[in-house]
Amino acid sequence: MFEGLTSLVDVGGGAGAMAKAIVEAFPHISCIVFDLPQVVASQEPQQAKKNLNFIGGDMFEKIPQANALLLKSVLHDWSDEESIQILKNCKAAIPSRAEGGKVIIIEMVFEEQRDKESVETQLCCDVYMMTTFTGRERNEREWKSLFLAAGFSDYNIIPVLGLRSIIEVY
Repeated sequence: MFEGLTSLVDVGGGAGAMAKAIVEAFPHISCIVFDLPQVVASQEPQQAKKNLNFIGGDMFEKIPQANALLLKSVLHDWSDEESIQILKNCKAAIPSRAEGGKVIIIEMVFEEQRDKESVETQLCCDVYMMTTFTGRERNEREWKSLFLAAGFSDYNIIPVLGLRSIIEVY
């Protein structure tokens, strides 16, 4: 997943816990934590390192360029329309797939055919997301629809733990 990358932007990365873990495991990757200005202001400069920086901005306007972008538990907070806008901005910030560009998404991916426990889990997550944010959890068909609407042509879902998956989007 990180092979061949030299730069990565953690979109909505908050305090930078994920980016810190990435630069420790892959010191050749230069990481930027990109979040709202008031979020990153409390992290700089004490958390900045040679290959870890914090930049404030708005993912609905423009995302800093990198080989790869990471969105961990970001898109489930937003409606389909808002998620498509974020993904379009992601597409504009990375090189083509042939040049190694990709978006790495860590989110839940619900199955279309579900047992009672999966349905209950999704309903609980959806109710929480709808009452707290404008978003929801999605199944593979819904993720694919978002990716295509944002201009991406391919994706790969890697289940990792329970319903949580890593999705590589090209």
